[in-house]
Amino acid sequence: MKPEGAPIGRKLATTAKTVGAAFNAVLAAEGGSVPVWLILDSIKHGQWTTQLDLARSLEIEGPTLTRHLDNLEQGGLVARQRSASDRRAFVVELTAAGEAAYARMLTAVIAFNRRLTAGLTRAELQQLGELLGRLAANA
Repeated sequence: MKPEGAPIGRKLATTAKTVGAAFNAVLAAEGGSVPVWLILDSIKHGQWTTQLDLARSLEIEGPTLTRHLDNLEQGGLVARQRSASDRRAFVVELTAAGEAAYARMLTAVIAFNRRLTAGLTRAELQQLGELLGRLAANA
């Protein structure tokens, strides 16, 4: 049976692209980007202990994370130190400037989320979350 209108996968992909671009623009206005936000947020709230653990938690390759961390370190937002328990591993922490950048971006993220979900009820948001989960499981 042929679906009516555009296939749901196409709608989902174009919506994700639109939302992602808008989210990135909001973060860029605060000096960040989606990858920067995800890394800073994971450092702030993560339970990982090494750079490799951080890469795994973000589901990205180690070299990709290293490139991002190099830029964040050059910008003064993070500091890396060798692990005391494993000299091959690095521990990553937010600097004072990183904490300030995180706080600015968090305010922007909260405002963006409010704008994105305006007009949707709590029940609709819960249903949307469930439906997105089912689509991911089906994929």
